[in-house]
Amino acid sequence: MTWIMKKRISQIELFMKNPLEVQAEQFKKLIHTAQQTEWGRKYHYASITSVKEYQQRVPLSSYEEIFPYIDRLMKGEQNLLWPSEIKWFAKSSGTTNARSKFIPVSTEALEDCHFRGGKDLMTVYVNNNPDTKVFVGKGLAIGGSYQLSQENPDVYYGDVSAVVMKNLPIWAQFIRTPGLEIALMNEWEEKLEKMAKVTSQENVTSILGVPTWTIVLLQKILEITGKSNILEVWPNLEIFAHGAVSFTPYRAVFQQLIPSPHMKYVEIYNASEGFFGIQDQSDIADMLLMLDYGVFYEFIPVEEMDKEHPKMLTLGEVELNKVYALIISTNSGLWRYNIGDTVKFTSLSPYRIRISGRTKHFINAFGEELMVENAEQAITKACQESGAIISNFTAAPIYMETSGKGGHEWIIEFVKEPSSLKQFIHVLDATLREINSDYDAKRYKDIALQLPLVHSVQEGTFYQWMKKRNKLGGQHKVPRLSNSREYVDDILSMMEVSKGA
Repeated sequence: MTWIMKKRISQIELFMKNPLEVQAEQFKKLIHTAQQTEWGRKYHYASITSVKEYQQRVPLSSYEEIFPYIDRLMKGEQNLLWPSEIKWFAKSSGTTNARSKFIPVSTEALEDCHFRGGKDLMTVYVNNNPDTKVFVGKGLAIGGSYQLSQENPDVYYGDVSAVVMKNLPIWAQFIRTPGLEIALMNEWEEKLEKMAKVTSQENVTSILGVPTWTIVLLQKILEITGKSNILEVWPNLEIFAHGAVSFTPYRAVFQQLIPSPHMKYVEIYNASEGFFGIQDQSDIADMLLMLDYGVFYEFIPVEEMDKEHPKMLTLGEVELNKVYALIISTNSGLWRYNIGDTVKFTSLSPYRIRISGRTKHFINAFGEELMVENAEQAITKACQESGAIISNFTAAPIYMETSGKGGHEWIIEFVKEPSSLKQFIHVLDATLREINSDYDAKRYKDIALQLPLVHSVQEGTFYQWMKKRNKLGGQHKVPRLSNSREYVDDILSMMEVSKGA
């Protein structure tokens, strides 16, 4: 294992030193492999000789635009977007709208992207922590579920975590917990109970999961065991690898649940569409962009997003600290696909990124351009100054009435209430004004925006709301910001019904 890891570290160092050459190689391989697919023939992949030609010939794709191909794949047709057989689909939770998305997952994507990402995570971790004892125990992975398609008995779909778990090699099943019969259960609440009982009896040294659902599991384990913190259950626990949502607002909760100064937290960028980044430095949360996973990257400056022909950049053209929409071409047949995430480069040698938000998760009802990254920074500062700890939040605009002003309405679930909610709101507002000049301009003398309205809701509110929407567990996550009031009004309505009962 040590030999394999050392060899892989050398390969990672190679693409860090020669990023553009490695991306050019990935591009050529993708185009060559897909030449004889229906998509490849449509856009004449056989005659494409450069990235510029590719960009001119192949349009940007949204899910809606490639759905007709995906629908045919799910019904059994093959060689449409990618030449190898596609029978697995990662079901996206569809945080930008209520509709689920089904992302094709090829054998190449499993082997060269998802599996490699998991192995590289541990390779990088061991390289940074040579005295680790992580392999003495088991890894706990909080997965989703999968099911057989009703339309085609040869097709399966589910959360990407379930797709990966189900296809892992046999040797990998022996070093993880719980067993697949529990990990892939459909009924989340029953699964949670069984996971807590089984895993609390194991020597767990690592956890992989979404912070929100990991907290729920850890709290259930403490409830069942009667222990005061997780180290009393798993004394050898040393790493939590997390993704899907920003970890910053949850750090205080984890430090409370796992009170160890030696606990390591590692951020990863894994999605239904692929595995893209790993935090490779212990002291900096930025993620190394993984360049040899069968993915070719392009970037759209966020200010160009709404243009009919936006400016397109390749890796060698990006700049530091600018926000870009991420566009991917992959070894599952996603071509120039807008994944819906925005990223910011914090280093160009090597290329490291931070996820700054979602292209559809923002508030811009009054020209304030409030992004998720802004919200998370402000929430974190408000928690620090008021002594609060949160478990979840969402926010939306308060639209201007004819006689009033607009604003932002926040729903926040606290694990620990702030010493003063008034202070919390003022710090939240002041921090947003400090880090977002557009928000500050609209708040000036309450011209367009008033002080935020904050609802502190009781524990379990977001859990019950996600349960009501049939979005418990797996990759499902609470939408942080929305430019409509759909989510906020739904939660407030649910609370009123609850009060009435």
